[in-house]
Amino acid sequence: MRVAVRGWFFPTKLLKRPQAHMDARAADEERPLIHHLPPQEQCSQYTCDGTVNSDKMPALKQSTGNWRACFFILGAQFTETLCFFMVSKNLVTYLTSALQESNIDAARSVSIWIGTSFLTPLLGAFFADTYWGRYWTTVISLFVIIIGMLILTVSSSPLFQNSSYYNWDICGVTVYIGLYLTAVGSGCMKPCTPAFGADQFDSADPVERVAKGSFFNWYYFSMNVGSLLSTTLLVWVVANVGWSVGFAIPMLLSGFGLALFFAGRKVYRYKKLGGSPLTRVSQVVVAAVRNHRLKLPANNSLLHEVPKVTEDDYRTQYTTQFRFFDKAAILSDKNSPVQLNPWRLCTVSQVEELKMLLRMFPVWVSMVVFFVVTAQITSTLIEQGMAMDGRVGPFTLPAASIATFDVISVLVWVPIYDTMLVPLARRVTGKDRGISHLQRIGVGLVLAVVGMAYSAVVEAWRLGNAPAPVSIMWQAPSYLVLGVAEAFSVIGMMEFFYEQSPESMKSLCTALGQLAIAVANYLNSGVLSVVAAATTRSGSAGWIPDNLDEGHLDYFFWMMALLSVLNLLQFLHCSIRYRGNNNTLSS
Repeated sequence: MRVAVRGWFFPTKLLKRPQAHMDARAADEERPLIHHLPPQEQCSQYTCDGTVNSDKMPALKQSTGNWRACFFILGAQFTETLCFFMVSKNLVTYLTSALQESNIDAARSVSIWIGTSFLTPLLGAFFADTYWGRYWTTVISLFVIIIGMLILTVSSSPLFQNSSYYNWDICGVTVYIGLYLTAVGSGCMKPCTPAFGADQFDSADPVERVAKGSFFNWYYFSMNVGSLLSTTLLVWVVANVGWSVGFAIPMLLSGFGLALFFAGRKVYRYKKLGGSPLTRVSQVVVAAVRNHRLKLPANNSLLHEVPKVTEDDYRTQYTTQFRFFDKAAILSDKNSPVQLNPWRLCTVSQVEELKMLLRMFPVWVSMVVFFVVTAQITSTLIEQGMAMDGRVGPFTLPAASIATFDVISVLVWVPIYDTMLVPLARRVTGKDRGISHLQRIGVGLVLAVVGMAYSAVVEAWRLGNAPAPVSIMWQAPSYLVLGVAEAFSVIGMMEFFYEQSPESMKSLCTALGQLAIAVANYLNSGVLSVVAAATTRSGSAGWIPDNLDEGHLDYFFWMMALLSVLNLLQFLHCSIRYRGNNNTLSS
């Protein structure tokens, strides 16, 4: 017997299938009862996207997944968010007051810490897609967060600071160990929970597919509830009780979140591991380079592809973009499926996975610039607030608390968007989500320009009135606008990277969104350093001195506004040319 593979014929005994297909066939044989049911009945009882339950059997729709599973996931995400924002929203204050760092050093330290928190998602995505799965990666990440918060709690407690072993160097080192353990745990968890939550909805079911879009809205909503509590309740606890109690509260809640997440293991739907996505991408690049002398066939059907093994086996349609990488799938006498060297011969679907990543890259770049702008929320905007009058009636607001308006904006806007605007837009456009991912991101980029321009105007007015105090409440509109910008762009980005990514790279591509935040914060740290160096020549105070009354923070905000305009133009250009996901279930 012989098998035809894109025009080539090979004996079935010699034709070896990749291990992923062997695993898929083995899993398919473990569920024989499904194949005895009519196709419509299969999809009414079981999920049709290949997900399994905790016993590795086909997932039943009535008892697994959907919102019943997402409540556990959102609960765990809420506790992680509480820890992350407790640190990030208060870190600049902690570093300048408790560790006595300067404004510019504290702003750089915050950007580097946040950058690390959004760089480690690549590590979490690698383990989730390759070895542990999204469930166990989340469990381990939560445990690391708890350890980091425990160290911060102990290092800031009076018992530790009054001990005979305490000195300033030990305190600083201990604090940074706790900070970066929290950053690593939080970062590794970030790509897992949104992807794991989206896995709970069957992409082949029209009703569940619409619910998946709502999940991303409420996922971001739960994150901002944690942020709100961090910038209100926990800030008050820190100011009136102490840093150790402020760190201890989210630590204890994280322990509860871990127990809650573990309790839901029986109702989750699990995706099968598809091997290392980084290895698959690297194989295409290496194979294309090694085959660069080969000539591409005129008929793309002559390129290498393996037969479809199971009904859940996804195929990616051929596209003509980035044709150089098609050389990785060229069949020749020296390069055939019989030899099956994945570093010399790849399938068309594997090549198209790399192309999909490359097509998403311009959108990723636009998000990097967007996050450079929103990084000001936790750095320069807080420093601006510290130079303003925090008295509001009988109360005095800490500078970090005014960022609450950013969170309130998201908490108000997400329900309005999900329950009112999406149904209205759906009737107009006919799309499940009302507007496309790219349109949603674009609205956020426009609002980022408005937010930075307003901040520049407020700062120029504050400087013009110095030394007379200006109320901190004038910052509120900026935070409100930037909050709506995040609700559009960040949620749109999460949906975009999940939906437009290859099936075997959902966690990795979700991590790409987090990587954009990391790169943006490192870039923001670099921009702050360049601005400080360029504007302090000849002994001048510079744009962002310790005493902002002597500087020009408004110039920095105008620079951010101009950068946002250029970014918007780049995004419009690349979004018009973007080609969407081409995953199919057909062979």
